[in-house]
Amino acid sequence: MFPQVRILIADDHGIVRMGMVQIIKQLKPHSIVAEVDDYKSLYNTVSKEQFDLVILDVNMPNGSLQEAIDFIKLKQPNLKILVFSSQDEHLYALRYLKMGAHGFLNKLSSKDTIDNAIDSMIQKGRFISDEVKETMFFQSINNQQNTEPLEALSNRELQVANKLVEGLSLKELSNQLNLHASTISTYKNRIFEKLGINSIPELVAILRLYN
Repeated sequence: MFPQVRILIADDHGIVRMGMVQIIKQLKPHSIVAEVDDYKSLYNTVSKEQFDLVILDVNMPNGSLQEAIDFIKLKQPNLKILVFSSQDEHLYALRYLKMGAHGFLNKLSSKDTIDNAIDSMIQKGRFISDEVKETMFFQSINNQQNTEPLEALSNRELQVANKLVEGLSLKELSNQLNLHASTISTYKNRIFEKLGINSIPELVAILRLYN
């Protein structure tokens, strides 16, 4: 149906990329598929080659999702961005759409859903699952502010929070997110203050409850 669709898969897990490449080749045999494993490689590839769709992981080395979205829109304004993540789409999908992504696809999605997502991104320029549409609907008819604690965090704070619970040191976080250790420490303090907690175990408990 789309004989020469050019798709870029950006994910730092080789087995995820391999699985997605195989699925796309089965669904769209004539597609041209490229792979990158971090944000730096993503920037280099997008600067040199043209694509119709990028399937973009959230947490990769050498950059951040927001920087990647902004870079892609600058270099290739027509390139559609499908965020590909295992995070809870009820909590994260709308955040990523507001950041500038054109769609959100959960990594646990079936082959049929993946097929539908790719078709929708190519044909309509966006993809939103029925679950996310339902979330958007209920938010639109409910004027109350969402009371989930994580809603108080900014996108960057939520990213840092998820990294903190992985047990990474401030230096490791600094290297992964390209931020100074002092900046990471500031984000950590803000997260603790907004959530009313004092320790990483408390942060872990909140993320498990609402993530």
